[in-house]
Amino acid sequence: MASLGAALSYYTLPVIRDPFRARFILCLSIFLVVLVSLSRVFFQAGIQRRLLALSAGLILGIAAAASLEGPPRLGLPGEAVQGISGVMGEDPRESSGGQGARRAAGMGYLDLRGVTGAGGLRSTARGRVLVFFPPEALPRLREFGRGAEVLVEGAFAGGFNGASPMFRAKAVHIVKPAPAWEQLRTGIRLVILDKLRPHIWGGLGAALLLGVKDNLDSELAKKYQFAGCSHVLALSGMHLAIVAAITAFFLRKPLGLKLSSIAGAVLILLYVALIGAQPSLERAAIMYLLGAAAVLGFLPRRPLSLLAMAFLIQIVLRPSAGASLSFILSYLALAGILTVGEFFHGILRGRLPELLASPLAASLGAYLATAAVVAAGFGIIRPVGLLAGLVIVPLTTVFMVGAMAALALSFISPFLTGIIGMGLTLFYSLLDHMVTLAARVPGLAANGWGRELSLSLLVVGLCIFPGRPYSIRRQSLAPFN
Repeated sequence: MASLGAALSYYTLPVIRDPFRARFILCLSIFLVVLVSLSRVFFQAGIQRRLLALSAGLILGIAAAASLEGPPRLGLPGEAVQGISGVMGEDPRESSGGQGARRAAGMGYLDLRGVTGAGGLRSTARGRVLVFFPPEALPRLREFGRGAEVLVEGAFAGGFNGASPMFRAKAVHIVKPAPAWEQLRTGIRLVILDKLRPHIWGGLGAALLLGVKDNLDSELAKKYQFAGCSHVLALSGMHLAIVAAITAFFLRKPLGLKLSSIAGAVLILLYVALIGAQPSLERAAIMYLLGAAAVLGFLPRRPLSLLAMAFLIQIVLRPSAGASLSFILSYLALAGILTVGEFFHGILRGRLPELLASPLAASLGAYLATAAVVAAGFGIIRPVGLLAGLVIVPLTTVFMVGAMAALALSFISPFLTGIIGMGLTLFYSLLDHMVTLAARVPGLAANGWGRELSLSLLVVGLCIFPGRPYSIRRQSLAPFN
């Protein structure tokens, strides 16, 4: 209930531009908390706890939404700004191209510190600006990486009064290197990318291991999108699960379950720090840490409750993440898997082999939970992904494990790396062929999101309410199957 209240207030508060109404909602939520806390006479204990959790969630959501950054404060008129200075808030990346581009421009967010205008006019500034860098500056920016302080000369490309203004740079100057730990992180990333770059499969390997798509074939990325499997390329729970599974495989026997869970949690934190801030990956990391706490006995082992707790933690620690589409889709997909997916799993169990029933049920749950948001965000939905994912996801998983093995062996034995590399080249060709076939299936145009939302809610309702007695009966008979 707390996560539901937080989601309601977080995603509705930005619509309420009137400060008076926002304060009114906040005061009302606080009043509800006090009222429910003192109303043991009027409410049963269970109802009281739910109302209290809902009210507390409303307050958390309001606080998170209120802390979102608005338009940057420049101190000068946007038209007069000729240069900006600040700290690189993320690793610079290519804005176009992939392998086919000859001289791709760079892009990245800059956390502002100051602006300059004509005649040497200067002013302090605050906020975040999306900067497009010239191609010749990209290699040097990558070398210095996130955390470096830079001075950029150029002009705003319009929209400087918006929440996400764009600045087109003509020249870039490195003012100050990044802190030592950021330099170490950037150095590790560059070494890994250098190991992967010479291989034909290296671009896909970098995308799956580091989330870096600069060297990924742009045509292959489009094929994944048209096949309804673009989520495979976005680092999320699937990728983190592979890292966690490999960790458990090597550490569970010598360390035991509890110590291996702790070691896995530490490795996950280091891996997320290496990758950088990505909402879906952060969600998966928080879920893993909460799951490790559940294994150690600190939390109940209820996946849906852990998902709700992860939502509250992430929305409080990094409110800006909640506004991203990947954040919304990540939570909706997992919620669909844990609810609607479980219902379909109960129906398919025994009728299909478990190797097929489990991923198909999960795919159906995630698809129904995210269909309306995908329709609203992209204007098209691709049901072919339901079936294509049953083949593409396992193949991609095997490819990712192989890429990790090849990367590890590249520091030890180039000969063994070459052998694994030949297998990865074959897998890369197979994946290319499979996504090409799936991409030929046309998607369904979504005129708005009302139809998809109605369909999703209808199917979810049929699964949760009329289907619940059937689900309970299936669970009671499960030991005899």
